[in-house]
Amino acid sequence: MITIDFAKQFSENWTKDWNSHNLEKILSHYTDDFTIESPLALKRLPETNGIVIGKDNVRKYWNIGLESNPNLHFEIINVLIGVNSITIYYINTATNKKSAELMIFNDNKKVVKAIVNYSE
Repeated sequence: MITIDFAKQFSENWTKDWNSHNLEKILSHYTDDFTIESPLALKRLPETNGIVIGKDNVRKYWNIGLESNPNLHFEIINVLIGVNSITIYYINTATNKKSAELMIFNDNKKVVKAIVNYSE
């Protein structure tokens, strides 16, 4: 069960790690078999059909993103809480684009799956 305190702390740490551009810190929030569904993955890695599976593959995908977005900076707009999930609604201030990222957690409070939706 996700608590308000956990959701707040996780989202703050997640944002801080993304803003550091330190890929290993970012990946520390995820399981080894983590899966992400994202329209951006479909654009950057069409062979994935928008679904990147496994931390090693996600590392390659996010490395492309960090290299092509050196000014990436996230700010949280809101955090929504589910039973075993949270959704972080945030803005990338470098591009002024908003995103909502649903993250599903395992019993160890690591993300096993994420689904990302982007504004136009």
